[in-house]
Amino acid sequence: MQHTISVLVVNRFGVLSRISGLFSGRGFNIESLNVAETNDPDISRMTIVTIGDDSKIEQITKQLNKLVDVIKVIDLTEENFVDRELILIKMNAEPRVREEILRIVEIFRSKVVDVSANTYTIEITGDQSKIKGFLDLLRPLGIKEIVRSGRIAISRGTKSIN
Repeated sequence: MQHTISVLVVNRFGVLSRISGLFSGRGFNIESLNVAETNDPDISRMTIVTIGDDSKIEQITKQLNKLVDVIKVIDLTEENFVDRELILIKMNAEPRVREEILRIVEIFRSKVVDVSANTYTIEITGDQSKIKGFLDLLRPLGIKEIVRSGRIAISRGTKSIN
């Protein structure tokens, strides 16, 4: 089962290395990882997406909580949360497919952020199902390159990790 884990950490060098080492040392793959400062520049928030059964994820969260630079760990999978991912897609924009690409972009409320003679670069933000549907429609039209931010997630409502 896929788990989305949110981790507050002290913002200093080596923390990311220790956390990723904890996952790899226990044979877990990190499917997605996003790290950035919070509203406090001394604290960063990590969103980690991994796959494992509940007991293995519980073991990982306990091990994360033991690390000195970790402030708080929450497995958001057990909660109601919102998640998003940002993707940039460079498309072959031959004249015969340009209109179709632009129609798909409009339908999915994404946007073209760069245009050249032969390519469009498209930006889209959304949840997993929106991103998958968008990419499924664009693939036959000639995707050249994809860059993904990794998922970010936050609890719904008034609950906060702070």
